Amino acid sequence: MKKVNQVVNGYDVVIVGGGIVGAATLYKLQQRYPDRTMLLIEKEAGLADHQTGNNSGVIHSGLYYPPGSSKAKNCVEGRRALVRFAQEYNIPHDVCGKVVVAVDEKELPMLEKIHNLGQQNEIEGLERINSDQLSEIEPHCKGIDALLVPCTGIIDYRAATKQMVDLALGQQPRSALRLGEEVTSFERAGNETVVRTNKTPDGFRTKHLVVCAGLQADRLARKDGVELKERVVGFRGDYYELTDQAKHKVRNLIYPVPNPDFPFLGVHFTRMTDGEVECGPNAVFTFKREGYGKMDFDMKDTLEALGYAGTWKLFFQNMAFGINEYRRAFSKRLFLKTLQRMIPDLTMEDIRPGRSGVRALLLSQDGDTRDDFRISYTDHNIHVLNAPSPAATAALAIGDYIADLAEERFTF
Repeated sequence: MKKVNQVVNGYDVVIVGGGIVGAATLYKLQQRYPDRTMLLIEKEAGLADHQTGNNSGVIHSGLYYPPGSSKAKNCVEGRRALVRFAQEYNIPHDVCGKVVVAVDEKELPMLEKIHNLGQQNEIEGLERINSDQLSEIEPHCKGIDALLVPCTGIIDYRAATKQMVDLALGQQPRSALRLGEEVTSFERAGNETVVRTNKTPDGFRTKHLVVCAGLQADRLARKDGVELKERVVGFRGDYYELTDQAKHKVRNLIYPVPNPDFPFLGVHFTRMTDGEVECGPNAVFTFKREGYGKMDFDMKDTLEALGYAGTWKLFFQNMAFGINEYRRAFSKRLFLKTLQRMIPDLTMEDIRPGRSGVRALLLSQDGDTRDDFRISYTDHNIHVLNAPSPAATAALAIGDYIADLAEERFTF
């Protein structure tokens, strides 16, 4: 990947955040304005080191989201664009399809609901299948009914992110990537913003700023003077993976019918692009926004989250679920029991602990997860405030949307 290290005093656009949304924004803006100079700043030593590189690698279909919502529109458009991008640039991917499985009768109304949502969102090839058809697709999976979603896939999101950045930097030699630099402040200076970092205290001057900071989105927005009542709270998801002896039990992707009372999709099975098969994630409150270990702790993150009324309201609204998620986080036996709802012949020897990811939720004061994408702007700057799953799938569509906003609001 091309990396430009020289310090340039001024840029037309500075983008903060080297996940796939930041990368797609750089890529789309540079396409739209090939003669403009742009800088991408990422605090980690590599791109896609947080939500992008630690998710389940799924190319989502757009199945679950309210018709007309930003998530529904951008996921469907972004999925199609992402697959075309992966095909053109040889990004490891596979449009392998998934099944959403109802294991008992009480789940059938919700299965029907998401089927209807998928049809309204114009998801290609959706099909209700019975238990016999399910067994043909996933022989070890047991359910009474299912939904086949053939346009769902898997992808290497890290590779996609790097390719987007490489293409943007290749188009404009004066654009640059700064890795290992953490943004510390923003300061208005006339018609420009000075973006200061831990390694460049004098800062980078820019006409326009786009912040795609994920788990740090609310903090950086406030530093730029954005009035924001909500707060980002992190939830860790732990994965198990199938051992070599058990990988044959999952051919592609197997999802449960989501519980409408819980703000997560539930534990599922995902074949990855490298051939591994992951099981998970659960969803537990994390005491460190970027903490991937079960015992990770940060005092500032904890005090901010637990000092916020919205966090406690979310806890109380989902108390039983939260307790069960925490129990599963520390019990392989309970995790296995959840997995066995869909694949009954899994054993303790079939699964081993895998990695973890952290998801950013922008919580309102009443505990609402503000589940739709949310992008705010000022006269000069744009902030992506909320971009949880399926933002990775939707990244190219989000990048197009931000480029449209820039065309309307930026003056170069």
